[in-house]
Amino acid sequence: MKEKIYFASGCFWCTEAVFQRVKGVINTKPGYIDGLFKNPAYREVCTGRTGHAECIEIEFDTRKVSVTELLKINLATHDPTQLNAQGNDKGTQYRSAIYCTTNEQKLAAHELIEFVEKEKLFLKPIVTEVKMATEFFEAELEHHNYYQENPEQPYCQWIINPKIEKLEKFFSSKID
Repeated sequence: MKEKIYFASGCFWCTEAVFQRVKGVINTKPGYIDGLFKNPAYREVCTGRTGHAECIEIEFDTRKVSVTELLKINLATHDPTQLNAQGNDKGTQYRSAIYCTTNEQKLAAHELIEFVEKEKLFLKPIVTEVKMATEFFEAELEHHNYYQENPEQPYCQWIINPKIEKLEKFFSSKID
């Protein structure tokens, strides 16, 4: 069965590069969600004034990967304790959020975050928002498959590669 979920985890190039490698993920699309108006452009979202978050739309096969597995990968490959930023990327457009398309996804996200907080798996509290998905706007084509097409670019080397290394280390059985 196919479902969609949206992860805002900082720069969408990073999140896309991680989830493109996960078994059961059918498709990923970078884009924008949870903002003030329709069809924002990258240059507008980057100002932080549109209210949108950079995110990835993930279409997945629930028979091959569970939403809980996707949620675990998401929490492990970005910093869910950093408010409105990921590393040097600062602003509300880089916030940590999970945008669900079903009530079951929302419940799974809340349960996982409660577990992680109870077990104190992070030194600081999780600030990741959990919401029902609003309208998603696909990003411009130059943002699609960014890591795959630019692996030698310094941002990819310094920022995205460590996220992929975490995926490989902690979730090797989930990699395609």
